[in-house]
Amino acid sequence: MHRGPAADGGGRRVLLLPGLWMPRASMRWHAHRLRKAGYVPHLFGYAPVTRGPDAVIPALAEAMRAPGDVVAHSLGGLLALRTLQHHPDLPVGRVVCLGSPLAGSAAATGLASRALGAACLGRSADLLRTGCPAWRGQAQVGVVAGEQPLGLGQFFGRFPGPNDGTVAVAETCLPGLADHAVIPTSHSGLLFSEVAAQLALSFLGGGRFAASGPSVGEDRAGRGVADSARPPAGL
Repeated sequence: MHRGPAADGGGRRVLLLPGLWMPRASMRWHAHRLRKAGYVPHLFGYAPVTRGPDAVIPALAEAMRAPGDVVAHSLGGLLALRTLQHHPDLPVGRVVCLGSPLAGSAAATGLASRALGAACLGRSADLLRTGCPAWRGQAQVGVVAGEQPLGLGQFFGRFPGPNDGTVAVAETCLPGLADHAVIPTSHSGLLFSEVAAQLALSFLGGGRFAASGPSVGEDRAGRGVADSARPPAGL
């Protein structure tokens, strides 16, 4: 269900999904930016380790029954796309994935090969290792990937080229995407990056990552995400 460009959120609902091991509060900074832009953010929490995709997807599908868009970090993006593939009638217009390994994660594969690592990934291990099939759904999907290699993922898998320390840029690519952007940000830094937030807003508004404003790959002050603004105390 594509729609035309919008000057602002216009009160449109946006569901925010965190990544593996992260509470829903980890998406508060993006929720704050969305609210300032006129959107109505809703934080969705889930337990990916103890409750895998088979348990999370039905609850997520229920949360997606209200018309709106999605902004998801890492594993959250995989779950969003899998949910839409299982429920193609859901009224979701656009999905922004932040550092989501849509093509499968080498770090997750390496971590899952170790007993303790497999326990850490829990019931989400298979989805993280295999990723999603080519996207053919109605929703427009855009990905913002990081290429600042700061993270523990490099100790568990070999990355094919640029990466954010946890996910390789190549792992965020999937046939059928509407757009794809790469910025010098770490995996966790995508949660607090001003340029990532601006790219998300441009995609939600028009289905493409706008090139105007700060150049892609640079925050307003030209800083890396480690120096980005911290999240507000509340929404």
